[in-house]
Amino acid sequence: MTSTATASPPLLLRWQGLLAGGRGGALAEHLPLLAGWMLCALMAGLPLVTRPGLSLLIAAAGLLWLVWALRTPPGHIGAINCWLLAVLAIAVIATGFSPVPVAAFKGLLKLVSYLGVYALMRQLLATAPLWWDRLTAALLAGELVTSVIGIRQLYGDASALARWSDNNSVAEGTVRIYSTLENPNLLGGFLLPVLPLALVALLRWPGKARKLFALTALVLGLVALVLSYSRGAWMGMVAGLGTLALLLVWRGIRDWPPLWRRTLPVLLLLGGAVVLVVLVTQVEPLRVRVMSLMAGREDSSNNFRMNVWTSVLQMIQARPWIGIGPGNSAFNLIYPLYQQPKFNALSAYSIPLELLVEAGIPGLLAGVGLVLCAVRTGVSQWRASGPLVLPSLAAVAVFVALAVQGLTDTIFFRPEVQLLALFSLATLAASVQGAGASQRRNG
Repeated sequence: MTSTATASPPLLLRWQGLLAGGRGGALAEHLPLLAGWMLCALMAGLPLVTRPGLSLLIAAAGLLWLVWALRTPPGHIGAINCWLLAVLAIAVIATGFSPVPVAAFKGLLKLVSYLGVYALMRQLLATAPLWWDRLTAALLAGELVTSVIGIRQLYGDASALARWSDNNSVAEGTVRIYSTLENPNLLGGFLLPVLPLALVALLRWPGKARKLFALTALVLGLVALVLSYSRGAWMGMVAGLGTLALLLVWRGIRDWPPLWRRTLPVLLLLGGAVVLVVLVTQVEPLRVRVMSLMAGREDSSNNFRMNVWTSVLQMIQARPWIGIGPGNSAFNLIYPLYQQPKFNALSAYSIPLELLVEAGIPGLLAGVGLVLCAVRTGVSQWRASGPLVLPSLAAVAVFVALAVQGLTDTIFFRPEVQLLALFSLATLAASVQGAGASQRRNG
């Protein structure tokens, strides 16, 4: 019987390893170290570096992965990578048939550059899982600076913060921090995936100093997210941290008697619901902001999104099968043809609608399939053991959190948020690859 180790690599990957037999000098020997430090710089700089600086780091990461791939023999593609390739293929087709192909091509290039970062992360984590802790530490360092700057804004010029207060909203007068990201919703979207990662780092890092660092990042991140007053980020935080708590509890009590394994999670859910109800009913700023969700069109933010969604649905009806092509440049050219007066928009303000607009029904199905595959991959490891098991559970919480927020916002498509989602996706792909390699060695 032929083993999988000697099976021919997929045709799509046969270009990899073409330079594996040559002498690469010092660069080839230190590729993992170089990739690790470059990704650490990228993770730490996400909320702090300018967009041109981020673009340079992203491009450098993609080029470094290309060099590494040319020197590494190909392996199997894996389920997560298959879904990513499907997303990319549909985006290429949507670009080719786009009514604004030049603008759509810019969006396609952006998607390819982000996937280059994902590929480098996955390769690094599969080769040396200990880099997850280093990348997370770099991320938390940048998040700490961002959170402190945001919280300090409460003691500065309130007029700058007031520009995010809507006089026509039921939450009029709410002061919202935005830190270095210049947008409270983007600040909330950036902090949202960081919190599960910080919690897992707190649990798995040894030593009091490291745990204190993770705890500080977690607490300040929570405070800054709450003070951003981003309703989508609030809901995502509850969903993400709640999911992670349940997964950790299930993992912790997996050897308990069946009755307690069924009862304790239910009790925790009920207790969490009670705490949320008390907070919302007793803390006035939270109550006002949450009640604005129920105000319908009486709240200006809700009314704006509803009008944008109406126009976006017309765009989808016009091109339901292949969309207008990826990226905000294509959206900005086509949306004015459908928009209602005085309701300009830079996106669809909903990830499902954005996927439908950009790549039609196939794009939405591929996106949903990718998320479901990622969640299923992470949840399947709750009984396993390995260096990336707890990070994989955190990755599941990240996707749940971003999915909840993404129902009413498209902050996800900003690099500060999307690259964190790809980091979580790379963690899941690397954990599966590592488990498969271990089984082949033991088989």
